[in-house]
Amino acid sequence: MTSKNETYDHAYVWIWLPGETEPVVAGKLTLEGVNLVFNYGKSYLERPNKIAIYDNELPLRSGIINPLDGLTMPGCIRDSSPDAWGRRVLINKKFASLRGITNEIQLDELTYLLESGSDRIGALDFQLSPTDYQPRSTKKVSLEKLMESAERVEKGVPLTPELDLALHHGSSIGGARPKALIDTEGKKYIAKFSSTSDVYNVIKAEFIAMRLAKMAGINVAAVSLTKASHKDVLLIERFDREHTKKGWERKSMLSALTLFELDEMMARYASYENLAEIIRYRFKDATGALKELFQRMTFNILVGNTDDHARNHAAFWDGHMLALTPAYDICPQSRSGNIATQAMLITKDNNKSQIASCLDACENFLIQRKEAVSLVKNQIKTIVENWNTVCELGKVHLVDRKLLASRQFLNLYAFENLNEDSLHLVDPVLDFKASI
Repeated sequence: MTSKNETYDHAYVWIWLPGETEPVVAGKLTLEGVNLVFNYGKSYLERPNKIAIYDNELPLRSGIINPLDGLTMPGCIRDSSPDAWGRRVLINKKFASLRGITNEIQLDELTYLLESGSDRIGALDFQLSPTDYQPRSTKKVSLEKLMESAERVEKGVPLTPELDLALHHGSSIGGARPKALIDTEGKKYIAKFSSTSDVYNVIKAEFIAMRLAKMAGINVAAVSLTKASHKDVLLIERFDREHTKKGWERKSMLSALTLFELDEMMARYASYENLAEIIRYRFKDATGALKELFQRMTFNILVGNTDDHARNHAAFWDGHMLALTPAYDICPQSRSGNIATQAMLITKDNNKSQIASCLDACENFLIQRKEAVSLVKNQIKTIVENWNTVCELGKVHLVDRKLLASRQFLNLYAFENLNEDSLHLVDPVLDFKASI
C-alpha cells in the first residue's frame, strides 16, 4: 500500500556552509511529475562563500537542474533522507493505527524530507519556508525511553505522544537497525539498539569489529558500549558535527552511492574498483585514501561484514574536493554457511568474500601486491592478538566469543584460492581457530 501524500509539492533546502553554525537557504526542491528538480536561490548564488551542494549533480548555476539520467531526485539530496529505520518511524507516526498494513505503506520523498528530524546526517535540512528556519527537534529523553519507542516501532505498535517525540528526533538517520540520536557532554552520538529479530549479540559484535579496526590502523568512528533497560546499546560518536565556541558546525557528506550516480535499485553495480577510480580523480590525498579503502575492504571480509553496500561508504565534501569519512557500520553479519559475498563488487562481477579477490585487485588501489599481502597480514595479526582483550572490554561471554570466532571473524572461506605468495596468511588463522 502506497500513501499518496498530496500535502507537499516543494521544499526549501537549507545548508550549513563550511565553518558556519547557522544555516542559509540554498534553493528550492520542486516535484515535477515523478521527479524532484532543484533550483538555486538568487541570494545564495550571490553569496561569496557559497558552495555547490555537489557539483556533479547540482552545479552552481541559475535555473532548474534536473536529476541525472536514471534518477528521480539528486543523490546528494537523497543522502539526507531517512533510510529503512527512519522511514519506519515516520510511517508509525502517521499510520500505525492501521494495524496489519504498516509494513506495506510508503510515503513520498518530500514527506520523508520534511517530516524527519532536522539533526540529520550531513549539512542539509528541509523546510517549507525560504526565510524562517524552524528545526524539528525534541527535548532530551533517556536511552530507556528511546529503546522502548524503538521496540514499539519494530512491533508496529503506535507510539505514545511522548515516545513519538523521543524517537522522531533521530528519524532522519540512515540504516535499517533500530537507532536514535542523543547529545551528551558536548558530543553527539548515534545510539544503536538490539533488534527483536537478532539471533546473536549484534551490538557487541559491531563494537568488537570497530575497536579491532581502529587497532589495525583504520580510521573509524569512535564507539563505546552502554546499557539501557538491561540491554546493550552501541554509541557511535558523530563525525559530521564539530562543536565550536559559536555552536555546532555541520560537515557536508555524500554517500558512495551518490558518487556512483546510482540509486538503491542499481546499487548492485557499485564496486570498490569504481570507487577507487573516483578517489584517484576527486579526492584529497588520493594515495592515502586508496590505501585506506583497500584496508576497509579486506577488513570487512576478515570480520564477516558483508553489508558493505554503497551507503555504508561516504565522503566529506567541502565544495571543491572529497575526503573519506571515518569508517562506520563495520558489523559482522549472520551467515548460515561458509560461502559469502560482499554487498559491493570487488572487481568486475566478482564479489566473493575472499582475500584472494582483494589481492588480485590491489593495483586498482595503487598498491603493490607485496604491500597488499603485508597489510592483510597486519590485520589478521591485530585480530588474533587483541581478540580476548577486546572481548573482555565488551564483556562478551565465552559462548558468544566462540560463536563469533567460529563463524563471522576470520572465516576460513575468506582464505580460499590464495596464491603461493599469500598462503602463509592462513597459518595464524588456523592457530586462532584451534585455540577457541
